Amino acid sequence: MRAEFYARDVCVVARELVGCVVRHGSCAGVIVETEAYHQSEPACHAFVGRTARTQTLFAAPGCAYVYRSYGVHALLNAVAEVEDVAAGVLIRALEPLEGLELMRERRGVDALEQLCNGPGRLTQALGIDLEINGADLDRGPVTISPPVSGVASPLIVASTRVGITKAVDLPWRFTSAQSRFVSRPRPLMTRD
Repeated sequence: MRAEFYARDVCVVARELVGCVVRHGSCAGVIVETEAYHQSEPACHAFVGRTARTQTLFAAPGCAYVYRSYGVHALLNAVAEVEDVAAGVLIRALEPLEGLELMRERRGVDALEQLCNGPGRLTQALGIDLEINGADLDRGPVTISPPVSGVASPLIVASTRVGITKAVDLPWRFTSAQSRFVSRPRPLMTRD
């Protein structure tokens, strides 16, 4: 999807990414969970300002922001809003779509629900690492494309983000209500 899609309010982008398709090489999955982050709130990496680590968050919309979490997992984010405003959408979970055997090999698990049900799991399954940081999500090597034609739009549930200690009250986590592939803890089933 082109930069114009991402050059909007980060929460709008996070909501509308649910149902889109992430692809890297022969592996792909449908986004079933996202979280929004903005420089104005303390859970965002860029809250402290522009640093070597956060530079990509200030880049043009539609770039991949990939960082290492806890020194272990590479996490994939889509840069949103406009250049010089740091905002990103964390891709938290996917429903595996293509390349299932390679995903299973990379993850070392067989259960379909455990391949991509977390931000570190999905990057491991798709083979995404730090060298993707700054790449254009329209041109690749990692791409995000519109939802599969003919598939009904998912019912979206908004809830608070998980795995953070700051700005925990913001309802900036967006999940596909019916999906069995979202990460834990599952959000409450109240409609946004």
